[in-house]
Amino acid sequence: MLKRFLKIFLLIAFFPSPSFSFQANSSTLITNNPKEIIDQVWQIIYRDFLDYSGKYNAEDWIKLRKEILSTKYFDDDDAYAAIKDMLTGLDDPYTRFLDPKEFNEMRIDTTGELMGVGIQISLDEVTNQIVVVSPIEGTPASIAGIKPKDIIVSIDGKSIEGLSIDSAVKLIRGKKGTKVVLGIIRDNKLLNISLIRDRIEIDVVDSRINNTVIGAKIGYLRLKQFNAKSPKEMSLSIKKLEKQQPFGYVLDLRSNPGGLLEASIEIARQWINTGIIVSTKTKDGITDIRKAKGRALTNRPVVVLIDEGSASASEILSGAIKDNKRGVLVGKKTFGKGLVQSVRSLSDGSGLTVTVAKYLTPSGKDINKNGIEPDIKADLVLDDNNKLTNSDLGTLKDSQYIVAENILLKKFRIKSNQNSYDPLKTNLGYALKK
Repeated sequence: MLKRFLKIFLLIAFFPSPSFSFQANSSTLITNNPKEIIDQVWQIIYRDFLDYSGKYNAEDWIKLRKEILSTKYFDDDDAYAAIKDMLTGLDDPYTRFLDPKEFNEMRIDTTGELMGVGIQISLDEVTNQIVVVSPIEGTPASIAGIKPKDIIVSIDGKSIEGLSIDSAVKLIRGKKGTKVVLGIIRDNKLLNISLIRDRIEIDVVDSRINNTVIGAKIGYLRLKQFNAKSPKEMSLSIKKLEKQQPFGYVLDLRSNPGGLLEASIEIARQWINTGIIVSTKTKDGITDIRKAKGRALTNRPVVVLIDEGSASASEILSGAIKDNKRGVLVGKKTFGKGLVQSVRSLSDGSGLTVTVAKYLTPSGKDINKNGIEPDIKADLVLDDNNKLTNSDLGTLKDSQYIVAENILLKKFRIKSNQNSYDPLKTNLGYALKK
């Protein structure tokens, strides 16, 4: 079972945690007064913050406001430092302040155009170690051999022990074409891996038809993340494959770290015709239930591949498919990130990501820390003689895919037998021979 990880994505700009919703700040006041920005952050936390660590106390937070607003701040940097210090007391790494440059980069990242080495990382709150969730397919990190569960211990030869996640992010960021060396621990061995920073442009959906030996066509779709482009790309991919009339689909969410909450809901509606997709519950107990709209693009059988790198928005989608009995889940237990962050813009161009809700599967299961269990457990079998490349995913070299395909082929055989056996015709032929 995976330890409780705190998800933060690192590409080259800070990439938002999964299940984000964007909201403009209700204040339209533009000001150069640093205290205005501090107070905007304080107000957002007081009004909307969902405390899951048990460290937040409303009375203490009210007392803090008087203290911070009675302090003199000489410039924005002073104010930003005060905000970060204020948020530290919440003990929630998902609730984070971003200066104007960081905030602008993050907004760009959610469009699907990313800068960096192409890894998603997490902070293990038990050990305080920075851990790789997964490299993004086809990026410098993936090509260099970075793997899930690698522990990053140094950057460019300097230990990162004791550094905040923000500091680590800044050390890894840099200009396209420049080199960064990550020191990682894997299987108790220290490895130094050199990476060349680059612009990461992700096609979020890979799709194709796989032909099987018994004649059944299997549609294979690999969804890499949930960004603003994902619903449209998924829709186009399903419609394209539907024209080839596959018997069923394998939807691959392995190592998909999540992304935008709305993207996960839109994609779920492409697969699920009726039923609840997800519900989000705020600190006030207000529950927002999101449902399918009768607009599924296919009703063919589907098997979903998941693993420990499938997080947040991936868990919303896989949980909805499982609880609505729309398909079968194959693989390993998912990451277990069930908190929703809202992104708030502040009046000086900076921003705040704040935990505002937790989400539940249609059956009411709290995903945070728990994850989604597969219906059928399957390991990815690898050895020194069988190294799986990105192009091998969704092929007969992929042991988890084979399990998924066999589930569909079993259904195909049953349906074929049902269609081929007509008791009236069979009896008639037998009678005529007599």
